[in-house]
Amino acid sequence: MSKLFIYTDGGARGNPGRAAIGVVVKNEKEELLARLFRKIGEATNNVAEYQAVIAALEWLKENSQINKFSNQQIIQFFLDSALVVNQLNGLFKVKNGDLRNLLVQVRQLEQELGGNISYQLIPREKNWQADALVNKALDNS
Repeated sequence: MSKLFIYTDGGARGNPGRAAIGVVVKNEKEELLARLFRKIGEATNNVAEYQAVIAALEWLKENSQINKFSNQQIIQFFLDSALVVNQLNGLFKVKNGDLRNLLVQVRQLEQELGGNISYQLIPREKNWQADALVNKALDNS
């Protein structure tokens, strides 16, 4: 059974403000499979965090044939947002309507992908690669 490690981050300058996402996808040998980053317009930090997870799931879906992802796959997400991790893990209720809609998108993509998907909170320092991609997208205005 193979594993994928996905580091995601989202950020907004202003909250809400100019926002961007960053995603780093690695295989079980820690080899880089993808780096995604882009501006997402005006958003809050939390919306940007969800959008980064969605972008990663969409990348997985688009590349599932090429990379031979399967239902046997273990996909571990690492985020530095306690709120988003706890909402994705069902520990916190999602009261904000915008975030609830994004959570529905995440769940739909999870179902389409299959596999064993988990979300884990990590310190910001361990998420530096995804964070750097967010800043790269925001700095290239």
